[in-house]
Amino acid sequence: MKDLKSLKENVAIFLPENGLEEKLKLTKKENRPLRIKLGFDPTAPDLHLGHAVVLKKLKEFQDLGHQIVILVGSFTAQIGDPTGKNKSRQPLNADQVQKNAETYINQLSKIIDIEKAEIVFNSDWLDKLAFSEVIQLLSKVTVAQLMHRNDFNKRFTENTPIAMHELVYPILQAYDSVKINADIEMGGTDQLFNCTMGRQLQETNGETAQIVLCMPLLRGTDGKEKMSKSLNNIIGLTDEPNEMFGKTMSIPDDLLEEYIALATDFSIEEKSSLNDRLKMDNPMLIKKLVAKNIITQYHSEIEAEYAEEFFNNQFQKRNDENRVFETVKIDSLNIDNDNITLLDICHQLKKDISKTAVRRLIESGAVQINGEKNIDPLSDFILDSGIKVKIGKRDFFELN
Repeated sequence: MKDLKSLKENVAIFLPENGLEEKLKLTKKENRPLRIKLGFDPTAPDLHLGHAVVLKKLKEFQDLGHQIVILVGSFTAQIGDPTGKNKSRQPLNADQVQKNAETYINQLSKIIDIEKAEIVFNSDWLDKLAFSEVIQLLSKVTVAQLMHRNDFNKRFTENTPIAMHELVYPILQAYDSVKINADIEMGGTDQLFNCTMGRQLQETNGETAQIVLCMPLLRGTDGKEKMSKSLNNIIGLTDEPNEMFGKTMSIPDDLLEEYIALATDFSIEEKSSLNDRLKMDNPMLIKKLVAKNIITQYHSEIEAEYAEEFFNNQFQKRNDENRVFETVKIDSLNIDNDNITLLDICHQLKKDISKTAVRRLIESGAVQINGEKNIDPLSDFILDSGIKVKIGKRDFFELN
């Protein structure tokens, strides 16, 4: 049962507990591959290591000959999944959904074999439901069942509005499982309720219920919340090698075991060895091995070597001799040349963070101009070619 042991590695929840064993027996008895559903709403165009936790498990099933069904929530994305939200999420229009879906599918190919996967769009059937059919579908689920969901219950208790379309969302996701005859539905642990609803609707329709397989949620670079683009704590699958290496090196040391388990593709024995070394070695040494492994997965081994060399030169040598400064053309900066402050120039160089966050960096001594700290955000800044600006630990700019 080597395959079973591998498939169960790192899985957080099986529902029912022995469901995977039963489904694998079924596939042998019926001489067919299992149909394994992974649904996603293309609400943002980028995938990250958190998504990869589920995708890599999906790839294991694919490598064993089972049929992966990638379900694109082209209809449900226009509603907005309320999972984990304390307020209604803004729905997307059809054009946004289509554009994001194309990007998602291209990125999926970094992990799974897209050519062998079945890709379906739930708008193909949900768009065609008559209103009478929608009412019939809703009649199969009670309000009490929906209120068992933690985020709905919490919002109801706190008198936070819950829109009717949000209550309908998990029912529509469940109906997708009916339409594609899913044997297994996969997702993160935050999707447990929605996936369980799929079991219920399948049984109501006289079908064999899917099992639910939930993977742990990988925490982001902040070490606190799950990896999420909205929280700006992600390591993207399309990040450049140097950026990927630097972000991995920024994770807190106490996340290393989690990243070894969920983000690397080391063997079970190698993972165990690295966890043992964590008790004795400098965590930075282990973190570098993790960073190189991640880059090798999504880029190449040689690019992982170059990224480590770049990181060592850029961040571990005390002088600026070997550091690479990003050249920024002065005329590309959108600022008034007559009254420029340090805050103005730093915010132009770091547009991805708020002006308040930039101010905090300056006041904490994290900004250097030509190697000298300046902690006054409102100090005058004279634009001149050749000026080197360091912001935080990882951003180096040279004006030209």
